[in-house]
Amino acid sequence: MKYVIINGSPRKKNTWAIVKHIQSNLEATFEEIHLKDYNIPLCNGCYNCILKGEKYCPHFDKINTIMDKLKSADAFIIASPVYAMNVTAILKNFIDHTAYLYHRPEFFTKKALVVVSTAGAGQKKVAKYIDETLRHWGVNKVYKIAFACGAKESLETKDIDKTAIKFKKDVETAKMHSPKFGDIIFFNVWKAMAVGENPIETDKEFWINNDLINHDFSPDVKLGFFKKIFSKLMFNILKRVM
Repeated sequence: MKYVIINGSPRKKNTWAIVKHIQSNLEATFEEIHLKDYNIPLCNGCYNCILKGEKYCPHFDKINTIMDKLKSADAFIIASPVYAMNVTAILKNFIDHTAYLYHRPEFFTKKALVVVSTAGAGQKKVAKYIDETLRHWGVNKVYKIAFACGAKESLETKDIDKTAIKFKKDVETAKMHSPKFGDIIFFNVWKAMAVGENPIETDKEFWINNDLINHDFSPDVKLGFFKKIFSKLMFNILKRVM
């Protein structure tokens, strides 16, 4: 198994120590991406990635290098300490550069582990934000480790090991989990927009070329009977609204 680690911290302290402990449970190969070393310019909000395609991002070379690594991995780990009740600036900047994935999700067969630590508070909120971002990317299953430093060391290690082992087993089985209803709704939002009267051409091409337009969800992920019905219903409603 190959894991890509995105380190959103400018340091290698508490959060990175957790990541290293997790690695000892996974028994795999790892590629580390330390965002501070990539010197990614700030997203300037040009909308090129959404309206024209990600290749038109002025920082495409830097971002695509990371995205290619994620695509080649079996799973990935995203780590960030809590800074001012949110992710770090360098991680947020990277996430901003992936806004096009909200329209054109790609990672339906991937699984991820989110690692967040804090010296104060906000760890669960920040982990939830990263989780939501990854689900918009299409990620099939997201695990979370979030805690405040200062908890009893034995409990920290126990909880980290438990989640890491569950993550490892899930990645190795390659089992695809049924999406949440909220994920199905967003899938159909972008699908409906892609077939609307005035679609973004890049979105339309993506949904057609990847044959997502003819499915209730990614064909790599099976839906149960009720979720299939729910997806069809949502698409018909959203198509009329949009």
